[in-house]
Amino acid sequence: QIIGDSKVLEAETTAGETQAQADYEHLVKDGNLLIKDLQAAVASKMKAIAAADGDKAQATTDHSNTVGELESLGQTEADLHAECDFVLKNFDVRQKARLQEIESIQAAKGILSGAGR
Repeated sequence: QIIGDSKVLEAETTAGETQAQADYEHLVKDGNLLIKDLQAAVASKMKAIAAADGDKAQATTDHSNTVGELESLGQTEADLHAECDFVLKNFDVRQKARLQEIESIQAAKGILSGAGR
């Protein structure tokens, strides 16, 4: 009976060891698949980070260019405003000068018309 019990115990132990080996191989296979999937996810996220960094650099450049253009437009606006202020400030003076020129020309024209008779 001891021999029979030991053969049963050996068979159970062998079956348990075989099952444990199968379970271990399944665990390793699943772990390797998980690692592969995680590595692919990391690579994908690294590409996304690189693309986002490129987009950020482009946006920063665009922002800097836009700010520079706005500053240039602001300076142009200030220059135009100063020119308009000058024109408005001197409008009356210039208008009087033009009227005097017109009167002088008409007077000269009148004198020349009279001189030609």
